Amino acid sequence: MGSNFRPMRSFRHPDPLPWVEFPTNAEFARDRARVCALSPSKGIPESPGKLALVPISEGFIAGLPKAELHVHHVGSVSQRVVAELATRHPGKVPSDPDELARFFIFDDFAHFIRNYLAVVDLIKTAEDVRLITYEVAADMADQNIRYAELTVTPYISISDDLPAEAFLEAIEDARQAALRDHGLELQWIFDIPADFGLPAAELTASVALDHDVPGLVGFGLGGSDLGFPRSMFRDQFDRARAAGLHSVPHAGETAGPESVWDALINLGAERIEHGDAAVADHRLLEYLVAHQIALDICLTSNVALRVVSDLDHHPIRELVDAGVTITINTDDPPMVGTNLNIEYAIAAQLLKLDERGLIALALAAVDASFASPETKNSLRAQISSYAATPAP
Repeated sequence: MGSNFRPMRSFRHPDPLPWVEFPTNAEFARDRARVCALSPSKGIPESPGKLALVPISEGFIAGLPKAELHVHHVGSVSQRVVAELATRHPGKVPSDPDELARFFIFDDFAHFIRNYLAVVDLIKTAEDVRLITYEVAADMADQNIRYAELTVTPYISISDDLPAEAFLEAIEDARQAALRDHGLELQWIFDIPADFGLPAAELTASVALDHDVPGLVGFGLGGSDLGFPRSMFRDQFDRARAAGLHSVPHAGETAGPESVWDALINLGAERIEHGDAAVADHRLLEYLVAHQIALDICLTSNVALRVVSDLDHHPIRELVDAGVTITINTDDPPMVGTNLNIEYAIAAQLLKLDERGLIALALAAVDASFASPETKNSLRAQISSYAATPAP
């Protein structure tokens, strides 16, 4: 792929995936030991069957039970549903499929934020919220995602016409429907949009802490890194953490390793969304390893938003070589032309993984999640059972 890679809406891989480079036995032994760091406490199932050193098929990835930890609510709405909303609420976002596809090609991170907020403006009613949340869950279930921590940004949706109570009721209705209809467990991370400053932080904290929100497990911080020090939001994170929420801010995406340090020191980060810039600071890498703090990596998103020039220059290999725990995620999948199955295939290429390595990635996401012990045990069992099933 290299520097010629461009996110495409129709990006699909043949079965098997011929562009994945598979290691020799010696390389596999080295890489397997290295990748075990992705799930240090649980290891990798030793069962035979699907875990042979064979080319990874699209079918294997599609069938693998998965958890996703870094994925945004509005950013996950399919182009079909965005077009439906654009027809329902005419405005800046085109409803024509070709025009909408062009709308989702970004010059830089700032351009992405502008278009993202334009999509947010299409969400006017509780029914709109319920629709997008349920459809996002259905799309996840189609990828065999069994558990997801969906990042929700209440500040950009709540208004006089859509009060917090109606918003929260809508996402909860969709959450219950997703579990009932698809067997998908959704949990929430409520995040502050940094670009809107302290008023947004206060409203986000109020919605999270002053209401009963089933499924709320984390408190996050999204938007721009540059110009918005993570420490700016320390008070809100202190209150959220005191209430039992996990700290999971974005950092090290558009700013350097100092933003990751800021998130760790001032926000008590338990996971870092992105964190790519940590690769430039050896002491930071050592800290992440020692404290078992995972980085929730989004490969295609980093290219689409021009955070890295192309996949060959993504630091994922260096991060794994340093022993840092990583999880594989999509960020805003339809907007950047990907899904979690594609991201697993790309990770397999970049890390030279076979099926056993992909099993390790799936287990890493479970271990790094904020799921209950019962849910973690169930997910591990599903993944291990899949790994042990002989290939047809």
